[in-house]
Amino acid sequence: MPVSVIGQPVARVEGIEKVSGSTPYSANILLPGTIWGKALRSPYAYARIKRIDASKARALPGVLAVITAKDINNVLTGRALYDHPILAEDVVRFVGEKVAAVAAEEKDVAEAACDLIEVEYEPLEPLLDPLKAMSDDAPVLHPNYRTYKGRPPVPEHFKNVQSYGCVTKGDVEAGFADADEILEATYTTPMTHQGYIETHAAVVSIGDDGRVHVWAPQKNPFRLRSMMAEALQLPEDQVVYEFTRMGGDYGNKGALMDAPLCYYLAKATGRPVRMVMTMIEEFLALSPRHPGSMTLRTGVKRDGTIVAHEARLVFDGGAYAAYKPVPAVDIGGWRKAGGCYRIPNVKIECFIVYTNHQPGGFMRAPADSQVIFAMESHVDEIAYKLGMDPLDFRHKNLLRQGDASPIGEVWKDIRAREVLDAAVANSNYGQPKPRPNVGRGMAITHRHIGGGDAEGILRFYADGAITLMTGTPDAGMGAHTMQQQVAAEILTLPAERIKVEWGNSDVIPPDPGIGAGRTTHVSGRAVQATAEKAVEELRGWAAELRGWPEKDVVLEDGAFRLAGSDEQPVPLETAAAEAIRRKGEPLEFRGAYSSGWAEESCFNAQVAEVEVDTETGEVKLLHLSAACDPGVIINPVTAEGQMEGAIIQGVGLCYGEEMLLDEDDGRVINPNFSEYKIPNIKDLPPLKVEYLEDAPGPLPFGGRALAEHGHIPTGPAVANAIRDAVGVRIRSMPFTAEKVFRALEEKRA
Repeated sequence: MPVSVIGQPVARVEGIEKVSGSTPYSANILLPGTIWGKALRSPYAYARIKRIDASKARALPGVLAVITAKDINNVLTGRALYDHPILAEDVVRFVGEKVAAVAAEEKDVAEAACDLIEVEYEPLEPLLDPLKAMSDDAPVLHPNYRTYKGRPPVPEHFKNVQSYGCVTKGDVEAGFADADEILEATYTTPMTHQGYIETHAAVVSIGDDGRVHVWAPQKNPFRLRSMMAEALQLPEDQVVYEFTRMGGDYGNKGALMDAPLCYYLAKATGRPVRMVMTMIEEFLALSPRHPGSMTLRTGVKRDGTIVAHEARLVFDGGAYAAYKPVPAVDIGGWRKAGGCYRIPNVKIECFIVYTNHQPGGFMRAPADSQVIFAMESHVDEIAYKLGMDPLDFRHKNLLRQGDASPIGEVWKDIRAREVLDAAVANSNYGQPKPRPNVGRGMAITHRHIGGGDAEGILRFYADGAITLMTGTPDAGMGAHTMQQQVAAEILTLPAERIKVEWGNSDVIPPDPGIGAGRTTHVSGRAVQATAEKAVEELRGWAAELRGWPEKDVVLEDGAFRLAGSDEQPVPLETAAAEAIRRKGEPLEFRGAYSSGWAEESCFNAQVAEVEVDTETGEVKLLHLSAACDPGVIINPVTAEGQMEGAIIQGVGLCYGEEMLLDEDDGRVINPNFSEYKIPNIKDLPPLKVEYLEDAPGPLPFGGRALAEHGHIPTGPAVANAIRDAVGVRIRSMPFTAEKVFRALEEKRA
C-alpha cells in the first residue's frame, strides 16, 4: 500500500539550524563595514516640535551621521492609509515616535549621540480616550486627514475617526419591537502586545549598482519591497528583500519599522546600517492589539430565539493608521460581533479612532478576540436572564447549514454545533460540581480561510536532488515543513527527499505572505499545483522510456508503473534524469494558485472549568477542553503546537496580559516581560483538544484553517465559568483577582 506523508509528524525542515544556532535572524546579519543606527524618540504623547539641534551629537567622536525629517524625503508611509511620517517633523503624536536617527561605529556611541540631540517641544494636551476623541470639542489630531492617500470613506461629521464600518441586515428596529426581552451591556478589552521574543531589526545595504538590500523580520516580503520602494520613491526593482527567519510574529511584523531610517543613514555614510530595537522600544512604540469598548444590545423572544442584535464598537486606533490590516484600514473581526448565530435583524457599527496612544496594528485575528469576548459573554447573560442553560440557548440559535451569518454571508459545511458539542463532551459541563465556587463556561467562534495569489518552483537535478523554492515566510509555525510534505505527497516520496530553499525577492516565487489563515491554503495549494505539473510531464518521459501508453501510467512510491502490469517500474529520478539529459539542463516547474477568501468558515469552541477564591478573587483554571474542525491535518505535531499555543495565548489574555498605560501621557508603564505577564507552564491547566477531521475544505487534500482562531474563545469561556462559579460578570479583560474581588464585594453589598 502506498505510504503517505500527510498526517505524519514530519520533523521541521529548519529544526537543526535552529537548535544549532545557525539560523540567520535579521539582528545577526553583519555585513563588512556595518555600523549601528539608533532612533531618538519623543518623550511626549502630543507636542509641537519647535527646534531640533543635533550639533553636539554630530560632534561626538564615532558618530557618522545624524538625520532629522528635514534631511530626508519625509513622505507619509502606510499599507492602505498613508498617514505615518518616517520621522516626526512638526508634531509628535505618541510617546516613542521617532524624531531623529544617528549612525555610529558602535551601538553605545549611537545611543550617547541620541542623548545629545536637543529637541524643544511645546507640549499639548493629549487625547487618550477614543470616546472623547470623537466628541465635538476634541482637537483634530490629523488636520490633513482628508488629503491622505488611501483614506477610507469616513463620513465628514465623524471627528478623529481613522475608519468606519457599518453592516446591516433586516430591520433592526422592527426586530427589537418584536422582542420580549432586551439586554444591553458594554464590554472592554485592553491594549496587548504580541509577545514574540525576537524584537524588530533591520539591516540595509546599498549596492554599487544602487540597489537597496533589506534584511528584516517580515511576514510579507513582497509587500515590504513595495512599501520600501514607495517610501524611498525608488522603482520597485531597485529594492531587494533578503530572506531571514523570524522569531515569532502574531501579526506585528508587517510594517516598515526602521528600514527607511537604515536606508537614509546608509546613504549618508556609504556603509551598511543595522538597527535593532530593544524590548522597551517594542512596548513603547510598536503596533499592539487595539483596546476596545463594545456595547451590545440584543432582543430575544421568551423561548430563546434571537430576533435583533445591535453592536457599537469603538477601538483605540492610536496615533496612526498606516499599518492596520487592509483593506480600508480595517480590523476585520468587528464583523463578527453577531457571533455564530442566526439573527434576522442586525446592525453593527465600528469606529477606529485616532488617539495619542501608540498606533494599533495586527495581532492574531485582528479584533476577533475583543468582539467574541463581548458577544459570548453577552450570550450567557441572555441565557441567564431567560432562565435557560447557556448550552441549550446556543443550540437553539447556532448557525445551521444553509443559514446566513449575522451579516448575511452563507458558508459551506457549517460545523458549529458539532464543534461545540465535541468541546462539551470532553469537559465536565453538566456534571455535579466537586465543591462550591467551581464553575464551567463555554464559548464558540468562527474564522474565515484567507486567500491570495502564490506560486511555487520545483527543480529536479541530474544527481536525483529535488528542491522546492518558496517565497513563503515562516514565523515558526512550520510553513516550510507543510510545503515539503505537500510536494512529497504528490511526488509519492519521503518528505526528506524534498529540500526547501529560499532566497531574496529577485529569485523567490510570488507569495501573499503569512496571515489571515491563508498560508496552508494558498501557498500549500501552489506547491500542490507545482508538483502535479511535474508529475504530469515526468509521466510522459517514463511512458516514452518503456513504450507505455501514457494514460495508463501511475505514480506510486516514487516510481511510475504501468497499471495492472508487473513490468519493471521507472523511478521518478530516472524519468527526471532522462528529461535532463535530453534538455541539457535541470528541470524546473512553476505552478500557481489564486483564490479569494474561501466560502467555508472554521469553528472553534472551548469549555473552561474554574475555581474562584471568594476571599481573594483569585481564579484558578482547572480544566480546558477545545474542539475545532480542521479537516485533513497535514502534520499533527504542528497542528497540536499551533492549537495549544493559541490556547496558551488565550489564557494569557485572561490572566494578566495588559499593557498598562499612564493616565497622563499614555506611555506604557510595564514595557518588559518581567512586568507584562505572559503565561508559563505552571499557568496552564489540563487541556484536551478534539479535531474534527471529516470537515472538507479548500486546503491541500481537503483541510481547513486551524491556528488563528484558537485563542479567541478562551477569554469568554473563562469569563462565563467565573459567572457560573460565583455569580458575578466580569466585563473587562483580563480577569484579575482585584476585579473579581471588587465584583464579589459589590454583590455582597
